[in-house]
Amino acid sequence: MQFEQFGRKQLTALTWWQLSKYRDRDAIICDGSIRSGKTLAMTIGFVLWSMATFEGQTFAICGKTIESLRRNVIIPMQAWLEGVFDIREKRSQNCVEITYGGTTNRYFLFGGRDESSYTLIQGMTLGGVMFDEVALMPRSFVEQALARCSVVGSRFWFNCNPENPAHWFHTEWILESEKKNALHLHFTMEDNCSLAPEVRQRYENLYSGVFHDRYIKGLWRIAEGLIYSAQAQGAGIVPADPERRYTRYFVSVDYGTVNPFSAGLWGFSGGVWYRFREYRWDSRKERQQHTDYEHYTALDNFIGSLPVEAIIVDPSAASFIEWIRRAGKYRAVPANNDVVGGIPATASAFSVGKIKVCDCCADTITEFKEYRWDPKKPERDTPIKTSDHAMDDIRYFVNTVVRAEGANTYYNVRI
Repeated sequence: MQFEQFGRKQLTALTWWQLSKYRDRDAIICDGSIRSGKTLAMTIGFVLWSMATFEGQTFAICGKTIESLRRNVIIPMQAWLEGVFDIREKRSQNCVEITYGGTTNRYFLFGGRDESSYTLIQGMTLGGVMFDEVALMPRSFVEQALARCSVVGSRFWFNCNPENPAHWFHTEWILESEKKNALHLHFTMEDNCSLAPEVRQRYENLYSGVFHDRYIKGLWRIAEGLIYSAQAQGAGIVPADPERRYTRYFVSVDYGTVNPFSAGLWGFSGGVWYRFREYRWDSRKERQQHTDYEHYTALDNFIGSLPVEAIIVDPSAASFIEWIRRAGKYRAVPANNDVVGGIPATASAFSVGKIKVCDCCADTITEFKEYRWDPKKPERDTPIKTSDHAMDDIRYFVNTVVRAEGANTYYNVRI
């Protein structure tokens, strides 16, 4: 791979550890918009620094999950550094060995998925650590990794897209970067010289509201008000068309006994997924709770003779998933219930026209007008747990069938 031009901030991220102005810093923080070139510059810079500074040392590269880390960092890194370094991944050990001349270092991969993840990195001694999307990782995991960097000359490398301004990383690292002796570089898409103007404009159109402020402008903004404000005003709502022909079908389910049971029937036509039919059972309103058998029977009647590929189900509904599987007629798949990533992915899927809701789905349309961020939890993005049942099953569908890869490239996942 040939690099034609780096932006000024990219060059700084690549070489800060050599520059007299910054070489005494203990850390670098690169935050800002998507597609701004910060991951590329930081990854190459981290490898250059570690290979030039240490021999036979151990490092950590951390992501939200090891799968996302491989996809977003390790696989591209091999292309970015091909012909310069010998890079060998040992997948069974979640380790990458990098060699240049007679120097070899090891880089272990870690996923900071939840609060228990810190145990994975305990006991190690590291020469440095790089965090890809640090704002998505639990504080306990990040701090445990930092505590492992006890080798003389070790340094910390952070990158992330903005989140809530009350997020611990923003308040304790970005706002306190000078006290932490960290170099802070704020990126925008203008800092990526390889991004064509028409591509930049396409990204501009992907998000609205708080997600546009965060992912496009690169600003740390509070999530407040309606979550899907554009859909509440009718964006992505289309007339039901009985003549429309679909080539694929899925059902997404948010399971409830006391709370409402919500299901959406999705059909694929002309490159778009349409939610063209919905089912809802509200036991409080109906004054009768349904058993798994009754929910299944209602869902079977709802589907009719359509060749549904799979029913995507709320992953907490283990008994209902098992009931569907034992019935043997449909394939049941536990949904990916990522809320933090799923809401912006769903908003983006609407923005690019990848998913649409037919106007016959009245309960869904009502929830768009009521689904809000919780103002009592300003420290993190938290939806209010009311009017969220269709909203949840739509997110399950996007997360599991229409998946955001990187920032906004959608593809059908074989499930």
